[in-house]
Parts: sequence; C-alpha cells; structure tokens
Amino acid sequence: MNIAVFGLGAIGIVYAVSLKNAGHRVFGVTKEIYLKYFKDKKFKIKGIFGEKEVVLDGVYSDCEPLKNYDIDLVILSVKSFDTQRAIKEIKKIVKANTYVLLAQNGYGNYEIASRVLGVEHVILGRVIFGSKLVNKNFAEVTVIADDVIIGQPDQAIDRSVLVGISEMMNEGGIPTKYSEDVYPILWDKIIYNCALNPLGAILECNYGTLASNKNTRKIMNSVIKEIFTVTKANNIKLNWQNHEEYIDFFYNKLIPPTKEHYPSMYYDLKAGKKTEIDALNFAIVILGNKKNVTCPVNEVLSNLIKSKEKFFNH
Repeated sequence: MNIAVFGLGAIGIVYAVSLKNAGHRVFGVTKEIYLKYFKDKKFKIKGIFGEKEVVLDGVYSDCEPLKNYDIDLVILSVKSFDTQRAIKEIKKIVKANTYVLLAQNGYGNYEIASRVLGVEHVILGRVIFGSKLVNKNFAEVTVIADDVIIGQPDQAIDRSVLVGISEMMNEGGIPTKYSEDVYPILWDKIIYNCALNPLGAILECNYGTLASNKNTRKIMNSVIKEIFTVTKANNIKLNWQNHEEYIDFFYNKLIPPTKEHYPSMYYDLKAGKKTEIDALNFAIVILGNKKNVTCPVNEVLSNLIKSKEKFFNH
C-alpha cells in the first residue's frame, strides 16, 4: 500500500515507522522548517509498540511530489489548528480510491475534512495511545488506554475497506478496531481530553495527580457536566446516558492506565507552541453559545490556556 503520513510529530512518526516496518511504501509530509532534520529519512520508535527503525520512501514539505504515486491512504496527524491548511494540501493527491484517516484530537476535524474532500474519502479515528518526541525523528509510545478505533460516521465507505485498514494497522503493531459508532467513541476522548489536558498543562502535573486531588476532581466533574449539557442541546449522540455514568467510567477505567501521563498541551506550552484548546474546551464554549448554553468552567480553562500561550510565546 502507498501511504502518506501528513504531520511527522509524535503520533505521525509512530504511524510512519510502524507501517513502513510492516512492508508498505510510506512517505512523510512535514513543514519545510523541519526538512533539515530528516535528510536521511531515518525514523525510530520505542516503547509500548516495540523498538523499530526505518528509512521512509520520501519526506516532503508539500504533496506535489506525491502526485506521481497512487496514494491509497493518507494519515493526518497534525494539530487541529492546522487541519484546514493540511486538508487543502491533501486534496491534491486524493483520487477515487484514496482514503484520509484523521488521527487527531478534538472537535471539528471531521467536519472540515468531509466538507472539503467528501465523506466518501474520510475515515475518523479515535487515537488514545500517547507518544512523545525523544528527538525530531524519534518517538516513544508511553501509554495506551485502549485500541485505536476507526470508522466512517456517515457510513459512506464500505465496511470491508475499513476492516482491511484496521487489520493493516494491527499487522503494523498499532492495535486498531473498526466500529460503526466511531463518532460517539471519539466524543468519549474529547470529554477525556477536555477534563484533563488544560488542568494538567496549567498545574504541570500528570493525570493521576489530577484524579487524586478533591479540588481538581471537582473542576473536572464540572467540565464533564457542562459537556453533557452542550452535546444534548446540539443533538450530539454520546455513549452515555448522563454525566454521572461517564464520570464513573472516567475515574475507574480511563485514568488508571494513563495516570502517569502528562498531556500534550503541557509539552506544547513548555515548548512555546500553540495548543489545541480551540478544538477542545473552547469548542465546547462555541457549541454552547450556539444554543444559549453557558459553559463557565470550560471558558475559564480556555482563557487560562490562551493566556499561558501568550506568556510563553512572548
């Protein structure tokens, strides 16, 4: 299979290395400023998915060179604030049988991609393993809470195609399953990220510390309750009847295997980078505004993160 990984950060490198190691032709697309680090096209991973080192078939700053290939699958792993730009670029190489898998955080990525490319080309992914950069070309998989889930929310891609892609991912060493209910499953992760990421970034602590403190638990519970109110108002289907059910699952099932994990938002702030707050807590605020539902806790957390972005980038 001819595969392009668009975004060679911590998650993108894991996909690129794993699938190249499994025998596929894999190309990387990254920002031009990073090309100098990838001249030899060598990439490595270590951690939960094992130690692997590969040489990619090409690393480029745009999709123009990939027009010469019939790309079967594009894996999009850029930050959510870069989705619009990335999808516009990816459109250049999308042919009749090209699929684009969104391996991203937050709300709005599927909506942008399907609007530009058409739902028949877009696969939604719920990625809930954690990876961090050891070096520019070297990533470590540090935590996994569950298998990656992929699917097509509008049932616009044949099930056999999606099952085939999930099997390919498994063969590459990335635990993956197909589900018809991928959209509500993605929302499970959006809620998880909204509750944990901004607090972990602001207080500079891991998920376990947040869960063990009664004060941060109170804040996280409020974040979750607001999200349930907003999604109900917007007719967004969730896997849970109410916020109490999710909160029980959150503390007893989701946090324990990821308790040592620090959110990517924490590392982004430390590196002076823009965070994904607009696709997480602030997206909840915007969805609430559409239905005249206030989200004071999500709004405060959004404003605090945006303030820290300005301080750290000053």
